[in-house]
Amino acid sequence: MQSPTGSATILRVLRVSLHVGFAVLLLVAIVRLLAGAGPTGAPSPVAVTAGLGLSALLALVYLAGTVLEKRHASDPSRFNPAPYALWWLAAVMALWLLLLLVSGDFAWVAFPLFFLQLHLLPRRLALPAISVSTALLVGALWFHSRGTADGGLQLAMVLGPVFGAAFAVVTGLAYRALFLEAENQRLVAEELRRTRDELAKTQHDAGMLAERERLAREIHDTLAQGFSSIVLMGRSAEKALDSGDVETAKERLRIVQETASANLSEARSFVRGLRSPDLEQSGLVDTLRRLCEKTETEAAARGTALRCRFEVVGTPVELPNTYQTTLLRAAQASLANVWAHAKARAAVVTLSFLGTEVTLDVFDDGVGFEPTTADGPARGDGTGVGLLSLRERLAALDGTLDLESAPGEGTVVAIRVPLPSGEGAE
Repeated sequence: MQSPTGSATILRVLRVSLHVGFAVLLLVAIVRLLAGAGPTGAPSPVAVTAGLGLSALLALVYLAGTVLEKRHASDPSRFNPAPYALWWLAAVMALWLLLLLVSGDFAWVAFPLFFLQLHLLPRRLALPAISVSTALLVGALWFHSRGTADGGLQLAMVLGPVFGAAFAVVTGLAYRALFLEAENQRLVAEELRRTRDELAKTQHDAGMLAERERLAREIHDTLAQGFSSIVLMGRSAEKALDSGDVETAKERLRIVQETASANLSEARSFVRGLRSPDLEQSGLVDTLRRLCEKTETEAAARGTALRCRFEVVGTPVELPNTYQTTLLRAAQASLANVWAHAKARAAVVTLSFLGTEVTLDVFDDGVGFEPTTADGPARGDGTGVGLLSLRERLAALDGTLDLESAPGEGTVVAIRVPLPSGEGAE
């Protein structure tokens, strides 16, 4: 629950003071009526009875209106007395005027009523209403002073109500200004809370989207390719068994087991946000070398004589985990395309350490393709996201990807990643 603002606290104090002031002034008038302390002496029993009855009724009407307003303010679902506010004010003012006829002691109850008129009536009606109430108040004081030694209209009878009314108007206008300020603060606070909730939701959605994209890249670059390899090796083993070549079938099944085990490790690692298990066991250079050997084996299982060679240029340096993972995924995606689509006889993977940057080039002498078709949208079956995924990975490292190919002339995938400050410096 939020703490109230300074303006809201002042408004609450003023409202409580108004109600307390009304009760105190009404009680004082009742006491004076019972004590016969009025300027004209002790009132008649009829006047006392009428005064007590009207005072009780005024207190009941006033209390009912304030309680209903308070309940609605704390719980908007409760009865809203606002449409009946003017009728309530008219009843309060009518009862007060009747009490003025009974005794002049009830004249001072007018000052809290001035504030009610300013609060409930439009300004163009509130000021005339207060002027009329002040005139009636002066008239009532003069009426009840007749027959006394100081009978007649006295200066104090005029100045007191007039100054009281002026004070009430100034205070009421200040109250209204504070009320508007508090209302504006409430609206601003609600807008800030709404904006904060929308921002939190946007950040949550962005985080979910980023995580989904990360999982999509990992699944495409690891699990999807691994499953493709498992399917390929399973079919090759089946053909070997049909032809009676048990040894070849065993070899293909061994590769299936290794690939499935590697896929399981990859799944566990990227769910935990860790580096590739292959990189945990050895460095990037050895991992890429083994990847080329595996590519040859998988191509052979398809009946393709693909020679895949790995080369290193420059002196290898230790790269951050994100750089190693990105380069490994780039090589995996590129070689998967080579043996799946290129129909190549040779492929070369070259990892170069060039001082301020590291490059990875994957060349094949396959059928090639038109590069402008490579950056199209992903296909509905979940394929066609390799280059898009790779570009997203490289963008996170300020890297670049260049694709050179033409129908019948092979393909070169050239990747360049600037090294972080301090890496690779001689």
